[in-house]
Amino acid sequence: MHDKLSLIVLPAAEHFGSRVHRILSGWREGASFLDPVDCPRFSSGEGKAVLKESVRDRDVYILTDVCNNSLTYQMCGEINHMSPDDHYQDLKRVIAACNGRAERITVIMPFIYEGRQHRKTARESLDCAVMLRELENMGVNTLITFDAHDPRIQNVVPLMAVENISPALQFTQAFLTEYEDLHLDGDHLMFIAPDEGATERVVFLATLFSVNIGMFYKRRDYTRVVNGSNPVVAHEFCGGSVRDMDVIVVDDMISSGGSILDTSRQLKERGARRVFIFATFGLFTDGLSRFDRAFADGWFDRIMTTNLVYQKPELLAREWYFSVNINRYIASVIDNMNRGISLQTLRKPAGRITQMIELYKKNPVALQSSSST
Repeated sequence: MHDKLSLIVLPAAEHFGSRVHRILSGWREGASFLDPVDCPRFSSGEGKAVLKESVRDRDVYILTDVCNNSLTYQMCGEINHMSPDDHYQDLKRVIAACNGRAERITVIMPFIYEGRQHRKTARESLDCAVMLRELENMGVNTLITFDAHDPRIQNVVPLMAVENISPALQFTQAFLTEYEDLHLDGDHLMFIAPDEGATERVVFLATLFSVNIGMFYKRRDYTRVVNGSNPVVAHEFCGGSVRDMDVIVVDDMISSGGSILDTSRQLKERGARRVFIFATFGLFTDGLSRFDRAFADGWFDRIMTTNLVYQKPELLAREWYFSVNINRYIASVIDNMNRGISLQTLRKPAGRITQMIELYKKNPVALQSSSST
């Protein structure tokens, strides 16, 4: 099927889709796999999708970023920023425009739409489950996502493949090539879960690094509901001493940043030497000023998030920020699937992470040299 590859990049994913195509093209002797798509809007705000080329009998990969709020459209003369709902509707329009003619359809949606609305705690909708069922009914064969908020949501569609890929390898590589003075042992390094939901991610990395973990849990006020959830009263820490240690806080996303900054502050107050933050998706929904103040106050030393969602130029310019590039990883996923190769080592790259850690312990400079090449 490798000679029938078709790549459809929605406008929302243009920030990484074009680069992914260049990588794939370089691997395959300069061949082009891009199938142009247009998603125009009527003056009423209604939209449609128009494919410029036929996808009949092709292996189609559709890339989107439902978190990209930089795009706008006009409705009744007013400018509107596109929301996740708008991006998801455009995705369904593109799938519908394929008219059931494609051999296989794979959707690459790094941030899974409505992933935080994955379980019911009151009389409320299950939006992520509805989305998965809709994609299955529309003929999507596989959904590729990264670091899903709760990977158990894939149980909604047991007959549609949902590949939940961990970017742990890219975070490890970026971290170890950025810093030469790390001591990768239990006396100097600890991984921290900012809440109970992040524990699995932290245990995975801590096990590979052979270090301990700590965990915060959120004490909530269950008598009130604010913005759809019970407000957090305090973050309580469970774990050993972090004094004079480098600590790495790992989570799937940074939204407003209140929780992650509060945990960072507490870790510094407990004597942590340096606080590093790994988050797959950096949304920064309340702006960057609170992070600027926290960095100036010494609450954290570096924040690393991926380029899987749109990053504003002002974020990329911040001294405290590091962007982890995942373009090559996405290209590898597409290449492996198109050639019929298993994604197992890409989903959980434990072996490669372990090799990287051992190389760093022997010679940090050698790791940096090998990564640059």
